[in-house]
Amino acid sequence: MFLTDLILGIESSCDETAAAVVADGRSILSSVIATQADFHRQFGGVVPEIASRMHVEAILPVIDQALAEAGVGLADLAAIAVTRGPGLVGALLVGISAAKGLALVANKPLVGVHHIEGHMAANYLADPKLQPPFLCLVVSGAHSHIVLVEDYGHNTILARTRDDAAGEAFDKIARAVGLGYPGGPLLDKAAAGGRTDAFRLPRTDFADSLDFSFSGLKTAALNQLNRLQQQAAREGAAWTDIIPLQDFAATYQQAIVDVLIDHTFQAVEHHGLKRLTLAGGVAANSCLRRCMAERAARQGVVLSFPPLVLCTDNAAMIASAGYYAWRAGQCDDLSLNAVASLELTEK
Repeated sequence: MFLTDLILGIESSCDETAAAVVADGRSILSSVIATQADFHRQFGGVVPEIASRMHVEAILPVIDQALAEAGVGLADLAAIAVTRGPGLVGALLVGISAAKGLALVANKPLVGVHHIEGHMAANYLADPKLQPPFLCLVVSGAHSHIVLVEDYGHNTILARTRDDAAGEAFDKIARAVGLGYPGGPLLDKAAAGGRTDAFRLPRTDFADSLDFSFSGLKTAALNQLNRLQQQAAREGAAWTDIIPLQDFAATYQQAIVDVLIDHTFQAVEHHGLKRLTLAGGVAANSCLRRCMAERAARQGVVLSFPPLVLCTDNAAMIASAGYYAWRAGQCDDLSLNAVASLELTEK
């Protein structure tokens, strides 16, 4: 029916149940996402037990819809790719169990995919001309990595976070100022048009490393917020009367973005590459996208990043990464298991 290799991707690492069909690792034929974000908002974050149960309810309808929208059946697939980690172990097991069952019934290869490799592969979907080697800044709730993508599936980690990831730093301050969940997008929205120099915040650098550290920045922001609240209490006012929320959010956001960009472009210069990509949920941050594009233009670096829908968790990125793993000969058996803290390996 098709002259291309079709991969069914399945993603269930956190609070999105997703399935997608991708052709040759580059063209999205369907992408279906059932999000739980609105439900978990009442708890201020994802409740793992509830997330797992909601994945169980959604997984088969989402897969059926993805196949139907692509106009294909299981027999048309070359392989089935699924996120194996990192993530919430119960949530991951729902996707893996579904993928195993389908692979067994349809007699198709099963390919386990690292969630972060999936995020990086989203750039292949956004830019069909993108080819390794290139640098990728991966920023999400749990990860802040600079990765040298030497070839498909062959990565060298140049930098990682030593404590809090950028997304976690966004979420914690968003919660502290009362914005709620999901914190990153809400803080980004709150910062729009705000001053980026409303108060002083540290930028952490290491003399011998491009690694990131955001715990000191987060603590400094919390201390500043505490001082504002104490001053406001003495004056019988709200802390936002002293520094508006818009300015507080913009200053904090800019501090995170500055460090991400500075370290990334040090890596660009050191390795002499002129091709740069962004990946992960924080790649949807408007300040990061704008400032990264401005810096890339000044330095003659070609920058690409996924559209917003491919920055957050989705199955199309898993299908794309799975395609290149399958093409390289990777095939997992039915012993494939979820690994909640799976490391991004260098190979």
